[in-house]
Amino acid sequence: MGNVTRMRARDWALGLIEAETLEGKLAPPPLDLTLDDLEPPLVVTAPRRPPGLEITHHRKVTVPPIAGMRDPAQRARIVHALANHELQAIELFAWALLAFPAAPRAFRTGLVTILAEEQLHLGLYDARLRAHGTRFGALPVTGHFWNRLPAPTPLGFVCWMGLTFEQANLDFAGAYAEAARAAADPETAHALERVHADEIGHVRFAWVWLRRLAPDAEPWDAWLAQLAPPLTAARARGAHLDRDARRRAGLDDAFIDRLAAIEPKRPSGGPR
Repeated sequence: MGNVTRMRARDWALGLIEAETLEGKLAPPPLDLTLDDLEPPLVVTAPRRPPGLEITHHRKVTVPPIAGMRDPAQRARIVHALANHELQAIELFAWALLAFPAAPRAFRTGLVTILAEEQLHLGLYDARLRAHGTRFGALPVTGHFWNRLPAPTPLGFVCWMGLTFEQANLDFAGAYAEAARAAADPETAHALERVHADEIGHVRFAWVWLRRLAPDAEPWDAWLAQLAPPLTAARARGAHLDRDARRRAGLDDAFIDRLAAIEPKRPSGGPR
């Protein structure tokens, strides 16, 4: 038998970023994926997108507040925005695989695992959109995460993605799940609860690697040092801080207390 060529993580990740169909974005990691990559880092600046999901300026995109979950039409708009968050997460974990070919194998394995979970989340939201009579891509979407790419280092990535955007989702996913359940939509609530549960593991991954990559620094200080304006600590939390989820993710009480003391803010800079 001849040698069988295994797919490289580099090729899979680049395929996800360059995919122009939703199915391409959701292509799962092959079982025989190899993490070995001897090529230099590749830092991608923007993804390709399926028709209808092209990145749009944020001023052209409006998302209802959480109170809109009571109305099915507004709920669909909210879920559409959440699906876009997951699409960006898929692309950006692929971005990290390309940007950090020499990172420890355990780090790269974690990236693949989390990316696959982000794909699952997007699938859950896409199903809820279809149940609401619409589809992913029916509304304009922003490139909020892409517009704030971190320093191209593993430490920068975990501080930016895991300990900022994903940590904030510990608050948002839980709050939206409660709102969906109160609106008599248990299926959407279930999807959000699954996202919330997985997000705890994603934040744990980021916390573990923060401690490994900056072992001599105070975690709070090491985290803040990686955030470039306009991204601040205020973006790592929602209006109501889920302390239990953060403890389950491994964050220490000193870090949680300091975050609790910060006023949560919207992307615009206004209070939540």
